[in-house]
Amino acid sequence: MRPVIVMFIVGLLLSGCSTFGRKQKIKLAYVERPAETLYTGALQRMDTKRWDEAILFFDEVERQHPFSRWARRAMLMSSFAHYQSGDYDDAVAGAQRFISLHPGSQSTPYAYYLIAICHYEQIFDVGRDQGTTVLAEAALQQVVRRYPDSDYARDARLKLELTHDHLAGKEMDVGRYYLRQNQHLAAIGRFKNVVKKYDTTSQVEEALHRLVEAYVSLGLIVEAKHVGSVLGYNYPGGEWYYDSYDLLAKYGVDLHEEIKVDRERGYWQRLKERLF
Repeated sequence: MRPVIVMFIVGLLLSGCSTFGRKQKIKLAYVERPAETLYTGALQRMDTKRWDEAILFFDEVERQHPFSRWARRAMLMSSFAHYQSGDYDDAVAGAQRFISLHPGSQSTPYAYYLIAICHYEQIFDVGRDQGTTVLAEAALQQVVRRYPDSDYARDARLKLELTHDHLAGKEMDVGRYYLRQNQHLAAIGRFKNVVKKYDTTSQVEEALHRLVEAYVSLGLIVEAKHVGSVLGYNYPGGEWYYDSYDLLAKYGVDLHEEIKVDRERGYWQRLKERLF
């Protein structure tokens, strides 16, 4: 078949169609071609960001040459093309299939990383459900645990910090809501969770102050004083500490003096463990 006619047929087969607004799955017409030719054709379409066409050609490599080394490459590249097109579900499914079929491949670390990135890039703002954020956290941790010395793990660690900050932000958002509704015990649970689970995030400082507020509202001044001491010891120049200081001063508590005494006693770690 002459090249012009072949390309005309391929063009027709690549044209999209939809049923009730849903994109249909289509395949290339079966024209037997070498695996390398199909794979190269897919890469050429990737270069021009024709992701859907690239996916068709990568999938065709698997269909025509399922046991070749090109098929193994094409499987993962198809997932990457799905990711590039924003089709995260198919990207994750493809990467998971690659892992199950080729667990010992040199490309398997990237498959795990691709799954993590697909979840990570779907993280929504703190006001929305955080199911995807939890999936991203688990997938990123898996990359770090399985391949701790890889470049993928180094990037995953950075993204984990942002993911934890996001999850802590959600806890703070819910805790503040409970505090406004005078549901102080529920608020305390959320703020303690931030301090215990996400103690390296930027949310901890405010969480400690909100705990002081909640304890004061319940009349638990001793507990508020202890939390305020932890806040002042760790964030002595922060605005949240001074807010806690002013709040407790109304109840005759001098946090500056409390911190000085506690430091002399040297029981900061025991105090933190008892409180949180």
